[in-house]
Amino acid sequence: MNTEETFEPEPGQDSGPNAPRPAPRPRPAQAQKGSIVKYKAALRKAKRKNAREPEIDFLNITAMLDLMTIILVFLLKSLASSAGAIPQSDDLRLPQSVMVGEPSDEGVLVVVSKTQILVGEESTPVVTLPSREQLAQSGIEAKHKRSGPNDLYIVPLANSLQHAREIDKAVRAAKGLDPSTSEARIVADKTTPYRLLIEVLYTLGQSEFGKYHLMILSGKK
Repeated sequence: MNTEETFEPEPGQDSGPNAPRPAPRPRPAQAQKGSIVKYKAALRKAKRKNAREPEIDFLNITAMLDLMTIILVFLLKSLASSAGAIPQSDDLRLPQSVMVGEPSDEGVLVVVSKTQILVGEESTPVVTLPSREQLAQSGIEAKHKRSGPNDLYIVPLANSLQHAREIDKAVRAAKGLDPSTSEARIVADKTTPYRLLIEVLYTLGQSEFGKYHLMILSGKK
């Protein structure tokens, strides 16, 4: 593109054809081009100065997954209903005691009613109980025992306790407690035969449950 240059003589200066021509003034296009060059150089310098390592731009989810696992364990534990709110019916009546105190919330819940045995929050019974007369004499039926009718080990109950034990072990480890043994809260009907109660306690002991809480109804003297 052609740019016409004009010159104006200073006052008192000869303006004839032979007069010396003054030096041309800087063109605006050249000044603009120089500013753009300086701007680009400064921009490249700022990019190099603020450059970061590539690893910073990525999210490391390993620690987040570990945290979510711990939160999930505590969530499963908190979803369990309180032991002090056990609903009673004709199939389950708790014995009464003169002792007054708060019920324990620690341990796996084992419910022994007149007709079935439940573990945790499961609604499906692990064992369906026979008549009270048979329970008082030989306990659980021999088909549920490990080695005959005289054995105290209840196989279906032990199998269900293994899964509950793994969850409780993780919870105790997260709380900083000893994970080598677990606790159990036993809610039994007041007419439960002694033989059946011994079999339940024996199976708990064989399943790494070393401490038991027997739930009762508190009352006054």
